[in-house]
Amino acid sequence: MNSLVIAIALSLMLLGNSMAAIDAAEFSDDSKYQRFYDLASELRCPKCQNQNIAESSSPIANDLRGEIHRMLSEGQSDEQIIDFMVARYGDFVLYDPRLNSRTVLLWLGPSALLLVGGVVVAVIIRGGRKVRSGTSNELSDAERYRLTDLLQESDRLIEQDT
Repeated sequence: MNSLVIAIALSLMLLGNSMAAIDAAEFSDDSKYQRFYDLASELRCPKCQNQNIAESSSPIANDLRGEIHRMLSEGQSDEQIIDFMVARYGDFVLYDPRLNSRTVLLWLGPSALLLVGGVVVAVIIRGGRKVRSGTSNELSDAERYRLTDLLQESDRLIEQDT
């Protein structure tokens, strides 16, 4: 009986951690709550590698949700809130970082690598065609004469063995 009570208590504690980490914030209307949830879902937690602020249960994510709530209550726009978070935590907090001098490699790097790979493949294919088209299957007169001699000699050797 004791083990059943302990198992139920542990299950209930684990169930509480699996719920969404987002706080029950109080807003005057549903549109502000929706903005709060969208912003918290759009921003990455600085501590958790690939989890947004809405899902993270880390203390810093809790603080950031409180900061978003405060800024929304003050009437700041989504862009102002995102700019504040980027200024404070860097481009890492954005899942889709803005295109600027620090992130140009992130945005253009994959396309540049794909382009360079395509050029390399094209050069290899083109080089292979040149090598194949440059070689001739025709024998010169001297090669034809040497081949005939070799064939005749091999025929003589075969006749001698039999």
